[in-house]
Amino acid sequence: MPKIEKAVLQNDPSETESGAHKPKTPEQSQEDNTLHLGDHFLESQPEALSITPLTERVNVVSNLSIAHKIIVEEKDLPPNSLESRFVETMYNAFWEHLHEQLSSTPPDFSCALELLKKVKEILLSLLLPRQNRLRNEIEKALDMDLLKQETEHGALNVYHFSKFILDLMSLLCAPVRDEAVQNLKSITDPVQLLRGIFHVLGLMKMDMVNYTIQSLRPYIQEHSVQYERAKFQELLDKQPNLLNYTTKWLTKAAIDLTTPFPSSDSPSFSSSIEYSSPYQERNNSELPSLTMVLYQGYLNLLLWDHGNEEFPETLMMDRIRLREMESKLHRLTILASVLLVARSFSGSVLFSSPEFVDKIKYITKALTEEFNSRPEETMQNVSEQVSEEIHKGLKNMGLTALSSENTASLIGQLQNIAKKGNCIRCIIEQRIHLFLKCCLVRGMQESLLDFPGGLLFIEGELAELGWKFITLMHHNQQVFSPYYTEILNNVILPAQAQETEVEPIL
Repeated sequence: MPKIEKAVLQNDPSETESGAHKPKTPEQSQEDNTLHLGDHFLESQPEALSITPLTERVNVVSNLSIAHKIIVEEKDLPPNSLESRFVETMYNAFWEHLHEQLSSTPPDFSCALELLKKVKEILLSLLLPRQNRLRNEIEKALDMDLLKQETEHGALNVYHFSKFILDLMSLLCAPVRDEAVQNLKSITDPVQLLRGIFHVLGLMKMDMVNYTIQSLRPYIQEHSVQYERAKFQELLDKQPNLLNYTTKWLTKAAIDLTTPFPSSDSPSFSSSIEYSSPYQERNNSELPSLTMVLYQGYLNLLLWDHGNEEFPETLMMDRIRLREMESKLHRLTILASVLLVARSFSGSVLFSSPEFVDKIKYITKALTEEFNSRPEETMQNVSEQVSEEIHKGLKNMGLTALSSENTASLIGQLQNIAKKGNCIRCIIEQRIHLFLKCCLVRGMQESLLDFPGGLLFIEGELAELGWKFITLMHHNQQVFSPYYTEILNNVILPAQAQETEVEPIL
């Protein structure tokens, strides 16, 4: 077995000078901060940062996160993802205060003036560059200096301005918002009217954002790899130890790949050797390819301990997506285990009926929603329901019913799936990970032609999840391959790497 360098980079700057962190870059700053990337998450420690550099980093992370989300998710941003969520959480007190001000004698229009200023900004942001006439109308009708003078004299006509705003919204909104704008015209309470206007304007702004995303998506997809890599490099230039956790993650993957399994831990099912042979390392005395180490690292993410916060920085933006995939894979493991046990007792005739299989799948999926919190209770319910359905199915087909002994054995084996060490569950889990690894190496189409036994009843669900996984990981590989190559060339001992020429990750 080749020796793998187990000394993983620590937070001590003296241990981060090996150059394994990234490709050649200009001289780095020595700020000792750890920056975590996420969809909407940025942390910095331990030294305090000034506002300007912190704001710059927030902007870089925000732009990187949005671009990444556009690439990996085909759907539009939901209406509650930006403006409306912010409004709901931050402005509730504002509306109550506005009501108090307008109800006082004489009325206080300071909050109303602040709101009209924000409404004006949103209306202007919805205009196209060529819509100069509308721009001039908005500037004239919502002249903030004149409005301020009116409020000082207690003469601000909220209804007058609301009518102008609603007419303009009717002109600018997408057809899907016509009904919402029309409904606002029937509101008589000034506070509720202004609140409704602000809410619908938030939706209109989101419509504009999604329209812009759809227009820019082809361009972003074409240049996404270079853009994401450049933005990450900007962060790395300011934060030289940003790849510490990534280095630990890849080091563990290299160790995992070059450590032989005890014979008792090896997959025992008949098709495992044939199925896994195209990508398993044939000789543990040889160095694994860098790409294979990376793929092992990707698969390890699906078994990640959620209590471990040392998540690789290069995948932090996908952490939530990977956790969702892990959860779905866990549920598919339980589902496939139930189907395998049920088929072994009921026979191939009953399971040749697609309707029966779909019914068992539906029952199992519904009952295993709470598996993580109550595994034993869940599997007891599953065992009772599945055994009952098998009894009905055999009877309806005129087949021999299960004996009391076989029924008890069926229920017992189904209930044992609740145990993590259950042999059937372990085999299914191994086969699922072999399939996903094969997808990474061979591609999806070829892997589907050699689908592993025992998983055929979840082929559709697993193929869909596998496609999402390899698409996400291959995009990550394209973006960060120069960093991964540099790290792994230092993780696998250089002396041995020279004896066996190691190809870079492509």
